[in-house]
This record gives sequence, structure tokens and C-alpha cells, in this order.
Amino acid sequence: MLDVLLAERRVDEALDALDEAERVAVDAKRKQTLTAAEVSALGRSVSDNRQRLADQLAEAACQSSTRGIELRAAASALKRLGDGPRAHSLLLSAHDQRLQCNMQTIHPSSTSYGGAYTAALAQQVFSVIAQALSDSVDVFGDESCYASELVTWATKQVMSFALLVKRHVLSSCAAAGGLRTAAECVQISLGHCSLLEARGLSLSSVLLKQFKPSLEQALDANLRRIEESTAALAAADNWILTYPSTGIRPLARSSAANLALQPKLSNSAHRFNSMVQDFFEDVAPLLSLQLGGSAMDGITQIFNSYVNLLISALPGSIDDEANLDGLGNKIVRMAETEEQQLALLANASLLAEELLPRAAMKLSSINQSSMDDLRKRGTDKQNRVPEQREWKRKLQRMVDRLRDSFCRQHALELIFTDEGDTHLSAEMYINMDNTVEEPEWVPSPIFQELYAKLNRMASIAAEMFVGRERFATLLMMRLTETVILWLSEDQAFWEEIEQGPKPLGPLGLQQFYLDMQFVIIFGQGRFLSRHVHQVILDIIDRAMAAFSATGMNPDSVLPGDDWFMDVTQEVVSMISGKGRAANGDREVNSPTASISAHSMSSFKSHGSS
Repeated sequence: MLDVLLAERRVDEALDALDEAERVAVDAKRKQTLTAAEVSALGRSVSDNRQRLADQLAEAACQSSTRGIELRAAASALKRLGDGPRAHSLLLSAHDQRLQCNMQTIHPSSTSYGGAYTAALAQQVFSVIAQALSDSVDVFGDESCYASELVTWATKQVMSFALLVKRHVLSSCAAAGGLRTAAECVQISLGHCSLLEARGLSLSSVLLKQFKPSLEQALDANLRRIEESTAALAAADNWILTYPSTGIRPLARSSAANLALQPKLSNSAHRFNSMVQDFFEDVAPLLSLQLGGSAMDGITQIFNSYVNLLISALPGSIDDEANLDGLGNKIVRMAETEEQQLALLANASLLAEELLPRAAMKLSSINQSSMDDLRKRGTDKQNRVPEQREWKRKLQRMVDRLRDSFCRQHALELIFTDEGDTHLSAEMYINMDNTVEEPEWVPSPIFQELYAKLNRMASIAAEMFVGRERFATLLMMRLTETVILWLSEDQAFWEEIEQGPKPLGPLGLQQFYLDMQFVIIFGQGRFLSRHVHQVILDIIDRAMAAFSATGMNPDSVLPGDDWFMDVTQEVVSMISGKGRAANGDREVNSPTASISAHSMSSFKSHGSS
């Protein structure tokens, strides 16, 4: 009967017959109704037929046509025969065979782009893994030994899938900086993984480990492309601020109503901004690979490179090797005029303060479930996107470096001649007392030119830095500070004043006092910080002390307060083109407006003390 059942592949009945034969053998042995030889022969027959059935089931499971119910039935029968491990292995092997057969129809050349190839491949791989998971649970339940084998097998399939995607898609994307295509492929893959994770099979870590190096390479290549493209545009940039042109991605649709929302930048800065916006959009879906921090660091580095280009565009930086460090053979068009040079600062400040932080906000759009996944993996704390505030401070420090280079260049232009001589020397004050004629009492040319330069730049900056007036104000203050600190720290100047062969005389002291008062007056609320105001008071103190060392009282040789006020106000009005006002050339309600009311008394009290 068993032979007939096996021939007709009536598996369940054959199993029942084998079970019955075993019961007969056991009963015969217990009741001794059969001889020992007969019981042994019956046992061998049962064992042989069990093996025959197992072989038939194994052969059937290996057939490509055996799927679904038939495959599960064969595996279940093998398990009933007592060969569960073999049954589970054959089950996975059958799914593997099916997968390999299906994948033969998928070729990279048959799809239009990497995303389509990845999607087609993922559909095959993950659907087979999902079916294998279902079959395994249906037949074997959640026994740990079978579950472990299933995870090992599924991991191998995902590894093979990842290697194919890397070979046919990610490698070329990474080399070309195709971050968007690479990100799409990763999203497709992780999307299929998430469906398995909902059923208790987590394989995303396998993909992350395989994909991350390629994604990092694509990220680096993309950053290099941004840097190189920006440098190429900087070589031809005319440093004129304009609204975004055609082909440059705007922040909002162009219309008369929102034109003010569009940034005014030079050509290279527009392109830099547009590429960074695209970059952050491409990186945002990849936060599960913990690339957020790398992306932010990368943008910091290429912004630093762009700031270096802007610094090198300052005419005075050509001799400054520190500014050119890291630029290699990159050529940058010089910013010749003050308007062009201010445009460099407008580029950097707007990018650092508004545009780059706004673009980086795209990284925070990752959905909450993804963030929960990161926390479960223990990577959220170590790999979270850097705090926006700290990142902005890093960018601002780079802008400050450009600002300081700008101020240093213009301060040197004021202080030194083209031949290297100085416009601000101790001799210009000491030698005044060697003349017979009464000098014409006006501030020294260097300080008049400083005020004229500040006035011109402030007028230009008023149009360039709309909405960011504070930056323009701090820039002008920094330029004033650079000149005054140079005077304060020039050892040669003070050695000549305090220890030189010729002492500082009454006329020289009066001129020096007038120059400092001129800076105080024109700087109120616009070009002078409280710190620099104090530095000027200290400078006055030092000059008066040098004069007092000759045995003369400064108060006895200096005119009254009104005289200094009248002379300085006259020159301020002349240079600014404004009529004289009761409060001079300052804003009445400015935070430092009260300083001028006490300036002269402060000077006098310092001198007397």
C-alpha cells in the first residue's frame, strides 16, 4: 500500500501509513506477535520508506515549478518525517532558486536610469524574502533555530542586492557626484526594508553598511563640484549684486510683490546658493545613514573656500600669503572699486546669516518615525544634525575673517602711501612746532579721508544691506577701529612721541587733540563703538602725559571746548554735504549720542588728572 501511495504522491496518506506501520511494529514487539527478525525487518522497511518519501519531497521542493502551497506542503511533510532542518533549508533554497531565475530578466541597460533598475531589483529581492518569511513562519513557527537560519539567508540576499546596486548604480553616481540619484536608490531600498521590519525582520543595517561609503563618496564629489563650479564663476564674476537670473533657482516665484524676498548677490554667490539648496534637498532623505553631520561639515568647508576666494578678490590680499593658502592655482577676478569690495561682504554675510541656514533647515524635515528609528539604533545622539546656532557661528567667523581683511586693506591704504611711507607719523605732529606761521586748523588729511571713505561706503552699504543695517554699521565701526588700534599700538609712533629727541609741542598736541575729537564727532552712532571711544580717550591720555613730561600743562595751551567742536563740525558738514545741526552728524536718538556731550569734558578731565 505504501508503494502505491508514494507512486501517486499521496503524501499525507503515505505519512499516515508510515505512522501506522511504526505503531504496528511497536505493538508487535510488545505483544511478541512477530519474531525479532520480523520486527527488525518491519523497522527497516519503515525507515527505508521514510527515506524514500523524504527524497521524493526534497526532489519536489527543488523543482522550479513547485511554489506556494505545494512548497509549504513538502516542507511540512519533511518536518513531520523528523527532518525539520533539511525541510527549512530546502524551503529557503527553493526561494533562492526562484529569485535567481527572476533576476535574470533584470538588466541595468534595460532601464532608463538607476532608480528604475533599483526599484525593479528591490521588488524581486524583497518580495521573495517576504514570501520566504511567511512560509517559514507558517511551517516552522518562531522556533529560534529556524528564525536564525532565515535571518542569515535573508542577510545574504540583501547583501547581494546591495552589491548589485553599488556596482551598477551607486559607483557611477558616487564618482560623478550624482547625489540625487544615489539618494533615490537608497530611499527605494530602505522603503522595502521598512516593510520587512514591520514584520519583525530588520535588514536596514545591512544596507546602511554597504551603501554608506558610496554615499559619502557621492557627497564629497558633490561638494567638490560645488566648490569647483563656484571657483570657475568667481574667476569671471564682476562683483555686481543682482537678483537671480534665469537658470538660477529663486527662493520664491518672481513677482512685483515678492521681489524684495529674492536675494541680491553676485553671479558666483547666486550659483553657490542654488547648488547648496539642491545639495541639502538631496541629503535630507539620507539622514538615516547618519550623513547629516558630514553634510553640514562639508558645506562649512566649501563656504570657507568661497570666503577665501572673496578674500583673494580684495586687491590688497595679493601680497598676503595667508589669504591665498589653500587656493592653489585658482584665479579670481579682482574687486577694484569700493562698491565691488562691499559686494564681497554682501555675498558672504547674506549667505552665512540667512541663505545657508535656511537651506540647512531642509535637513530637519526628516519625519518623526525616521528619527525614532535613529534613536532605536542608538545613533541619534552621536549623529544628529549640528545645532543651527553653533553652525551659524562657524559661518559668521568666516565672514568676520573677510570683514577683517577688508578693513585691514582699507586701513593700510589710508595709513601708507604707495611707496610705503606713512600718512600717520609722529613727525607730522612734532614738526608742527617748528613752523613760524600759524597752521590751518583742520583735521589731518588721513582722518578726513577716513571719514570720507566711511561716508561713501555707508551710502553704498545702505542699498546693499537692506534689512541687515546692523552688519553694515558694524563693518564701518570695524574699519574705524582698525585705524585707531593701529595708531594705539604703533610702537614707533609712541616711542617718537614719548622718547624722541624732539618733544611734542603745543601745536602738535592741539592738532592731535583735534584729530581725535574729529573721529569722536563723525563717529557718533555710526562709525564708532564704545570700545574704540575708550581707546581714543586712552590715546589722548597718553599724548597729554607725553606733553606734560616736558613740564607744560596741556590745559594752558589747548583752546576751549567750543573751538574744537566748531572746527570738527565744520569739516564734518563739508565732507558729508550736510548742513550743521545742533547735534552734529549723528543720529539724535542713537545709543551713543550722549557721548559727544561729554567728550570734551572727558578729554579735559583726563588731561588734568
